Amino acid sequence: MTITETEIAARPLPAVQGRFVGTSSSNARRQMVARLIDHAERGHLAKALTLLTQHVGASHYLLARCDRAKNGGVDFAICSDWPFDLVRRIGRVMADSHAKSNELEKCLTVLQPAFMMLPDEAVLPRGVSRQYCQIAFAVGRVRLSLLLLFPQDVILSRESLREVALLTGYFACAAPEAHVEPDRECDLTERELECVFWIAEGKTSDEIAVILGISRNTINNYITSVMRKTATKTRSEAIAYSVRNNLV
Repeated sequence: MTITETEIAARPLPAVQGRFVGTSSSNARRQMVARLIDHAERGHLAKALTLLTQHVGASHYLLARCDRAKNGGVDFAICSDWPFDLVRRIGRVMADSHAKSNELEKCLTVLQPAFMMLPDEAVLPRGVSRQYCQIAFAVGRVRLSLLLLFPQDVILSRESLREVALLTGYFACAAPEAHVEPDRECDLTERELECVFWIAEGKTSDEIAVILGISRNTINNYITSVMRKTATKTRSEAIAYSVRNNLV
């Protein structure tokens, strides 16, 4: 995955609504883009995240791998400057959210900034709002989230947050420290993938049976196997999972 200085420079400047955080001239923007590209080439994910966090008007970042949060511990955190106790606390929140969300809901939240409140008992850095922002995105088959803390008097722009999430995805691909490779390849068979493809095309089991030249019961067995392997409960969820993971 590559990105050029010209492509980044052509995008509109992220803006922060609320407290004024300064202007950015064309020359300053070119310098920032050059720094981002340099960080990417050197694999400096933390430096790139710090730069992007400051650019959007936030104060602290946490890049997390969502599927690891459900296992407990703090190994879901890929790169972060949040206080350790806060990382551990947010891990439990992410694990609970991951367990309650189905595949379709997870798809619909991609690149959609969500603002949530940290628990009252959570100890925050001085001057930081108890509200935080979470933006989900995918790198290959791996679902990641960028979580941002920000000052109490700052309102973050949703458009800018989406742009920062996209750039974070780029750096997560480029930086070796991100470790975003999936734990294992999806083990769906070719027949199961064919069934998912035709379901996504709107075909019924009877229609798929005619297309593939096998019985309706066999088609239903394949579909049941797909839902079991993908931990989904309905055909729609199985399709959403397959789309999000680039299987169809």
